[in-house]
Amino acid sequence: MSPNAPERRDNRATAGVIQRVVSGLRWPIWNSADRRFRAALRAVLPVVLSFLALAVLQPAVRARFAHPIRESVEAAGIGAILVTTVFVSARLIDRRPVREYGLALDRRWWRSFAVGSAIATVVNAGALAVAVGAGWATVVGVAEGAGDLPFLPAMAVVFTYVALASAWEEVVFRGAMLKNLAEGADGHLPRWAAVGVAVLVSSLVFAFLHGGKVDQPSQYGYYLLAGLVLSGAYVLTGDLALPTGFHVWYNFSKSAVFGLGHSQRTPELLAVDIVGPARWVGEEGIVYSLFVTLGGLLVLAFVRWRAGGLGIDERVTQWTPSSDREP
Repeated sequence: MSPNAPERRDNRATAGVIQRVVSGLRWPIWNSADRRFRAALRAVLPVVLSFLALAVLQPAVRARFAHPIRESVEAAGIGAILVTTVFVSARLIDRRPVREYGLALDRRWWRSFAVGSAIATVVNAGALAVAVGAGWATVVGVAEGAGDLPFLPAMAVVFTYVALASAWEEVVFRGAMLKNLAEGADGHLPRWAAVGVAVLVSSLVFAFLHGGKVDQPSQYGYYLLAGLVLSGAYVLTGDLALPTGFHVWYNFSKSAVFGLGHSQRTPELLAVDIVGPARWVGEEGIVYSLFVTLGGLLVLAFVRWRAGGLGIDERVTQWTPSSDREP
């Protein structure tokens, strides 16, 4: 036997130990079989990274620019963060086609977006009608509050800002977080349970991160309810068209069209003086919660009518490895 043989065996044993240690350290972070991050990191990283980018963008823009330039620059920055989040998440974190988030952007996608938009607008019109009918709100003007811009350009700026911010939330909370949590739990749990856990967790995170608008804990319920409605629309359709349309037009029509926003200062097509009790017509009041619930029921009715039934869309837990993708 060569005198170096014991030394070579020791080296191989040491290398084996090091390899096992490295593999053990990588296991919670990296899925070697799929060659991508684990599901929990894939769910969280897009939210964290894009929030950090927003935390840098907004103070810098607001310190340097004044109204009305500030809003346009900030909207452009949010748009850049949205696009970057989609492509970084898809290419580097998820290793999946962008379409699998639910971003087909074809004709069918835009039709669903339009339906979600219409439902949200009807919901807010109903909330305004109830508030006015109960004497909790009064319409005091038309096309007001544009500031230094003409009314229509001001509305266009607000719509762009709201649309980009709402689309970003749908991508990170539904497209990335919910989808990856459901995909990661699928197989360990029955599919319905895996998707249910993903819906609940993503909706709780969605509500928690709106805490800047909340004055008391009970108001988190409004954002949790909104998260459940948006998540339900995503789970039942497998794409982001319906929830994104609902989200964009709910936020825009509530504040800029029907004048029901409190924390948002925007131009208003209908300027409304809200004098009713905050419990009912505050920004997270009972009236709005009831109409968000109605919006969820209308979304269910539309999906059932279009698909002939209700069920979890298989695309919610779908991942296509690069080797299986069509060229």
